[in-house]
Amino acid sequence: MKNKQITFKKKNFTILVICLNQIKFDFFKNFLYQQIQESPSFFKNIPVVLNIENLFYSLDWIHVKNFILSVGLFLIGIIGCKDKNLKKIILQSGIPILSESKIIISKLYKNFNSDQYNKKSIHLSLSQISSYQSDIIDSIIRSGQRVYSPYNDLIITNNVSSGAELISGGNVHIYGVMRGRVLAGVNGDVTRKIFCTSLFAELIAIAGEYLTIEQIPIKFLGKSVEISLIKKILFIKNLK
Repeated sequence: MKNKQITFKKKNFTILVICLNQIKFDFFKNFLYQQIQESPSFFKNIPVVLNIENLFYSLDWIHVKNFILSVGLFLIGIIGCKDKNLKKIILQSGIPILSESKIIISKLYKNFNSDQYNKKSIHLSLSQISSYQSDIIDSIIRSGQRVYSPYNDLIITNNVSSGAELISGGNVHIYGVMRGRVLAGVNGDVTRKIFCTSLFAELIAIAGEYLTIEQIPIKFLGKSVEISLIKKILFIKNLK
């Protein structure tokens, strides 16, 4: 019998994947502290998955877990754990071991499994993708909404509110005030660009390389700009 009070639905969430590569844990702690101080709005209340696949040293799991929780991050899982004893310790501490086959990982993001019934998500269907080379939306993109165009350029001819998100495998054009997050080239294409007539974005990213609003030079805020990726560095220039 179907329970009408309890239902199961897929939802989209931004998940930060932190990779502990060939570094000592003290270095990681100092680095993470610095990143949080530089971009507090980006790290605020964000769920975290820890990738420990490339660690070369023995991990004091309880110490690691307590540190991550102490800085205000929400640790939701571990990937890349190959040691059976460590897996047991992690699971006993209440943190799940995740399979990489269940999540899509990039340098910045996470999970783009779309739920077409999610009212806060605007997903462009395959039939729309085959119809034209650019996806155009004329309405305001409000806080909490996400627009995902996996293959085409994405063109927004209106304002994008704080808390909204634009995700595109191609270029992104915003002909309005941009206050949310915008990600271009999410499939890894480093040639993609972002064009914006009034930049106040919480986050800008191309092919996984990103800047938060705290890192964007003040001289570009509110300006009409072109954003490109050059040698893994985001380059912003004014549009005349």
